[in-house]
Amino acid sequence: MKIAIIPARGESKRILKKNIKLFFKKPIISYSIKVAIESGLYDEIMVSTDNEEIASIAESYGAKVPFLRSKKNSSDFASTTDVLIEVLSYYQEINIDFKLGTCIYPCAPLLNAKILIDSFNIIKNQSVDCVFPVIPYSHPIERSIKLSKENKISSFISDKSIQRTQDFKDSYYDAGMFYTFNVKKLLLNKSLITENTYAIKTSELLAQDIDNESDWKLAEMKYKLFLNDKL
Repeated sequence: MKIAIIPARGESKRILKKNIKLFFKKPIISYSIKVAIESGLYDEIMVSTDNEEIASIAESYGAKVPFLRSKKNSSDFASTTDVLIEVLSYYQEINIDFKLGTCIYPCAPLLNAKILIDSFNIIKNQSVDCVFPVIPYSHPIERSIKLSKENKISSFISDKSIQRTQDFKDSYYDAGMFYTFNVKKLLLNKSLITENTYAIKTSELLAQDIDNESDWKLAEMKYKLFLNDKL
């Protein structure tokens, strides 16, 4: 059996009610629920939340909310893994076990069913612990600089700064959309990231991690491009 877990706590620091804020007239969490349903991959699609309003909205769009998240795992110090383990432990207690799962973030309106299906094919065919999408940095991270309080610059990696841009290896960052994982390995390792974790390369036009208002606006712009491409 397979489960999609959408972690969506009520409190958000930088964007008020971020997980249910309207994104093109629909609560943004509804896009994550919809793509999970459209993928046809999951026996269970649930939202882990500590908030009654989020729970009600999630259920109206087709997700289940079988329990409210604990206070411990609703704090700023709780990790995504902590939340996943709480959910999986709940199902184990009612004698429901899952082989594979996906943690889909609630603010991922650019996510499509194809990449979810691709992640399942990788985890099945290559027997990996976890798969998630990554985006290439547009500029070598070795060329990054830091600023002092007086805005004086210095290099993070000074001995690399004189190399040509084309001599650096590609580097990537987490797209912030989802993790597909082997449930048994997650419960054993207590971590999504292991030595047997794989990545799916994707474009920065197809993903947007939303942490602040600028990120939100970028996501809207990318979504409009996505809609225009479909017309």
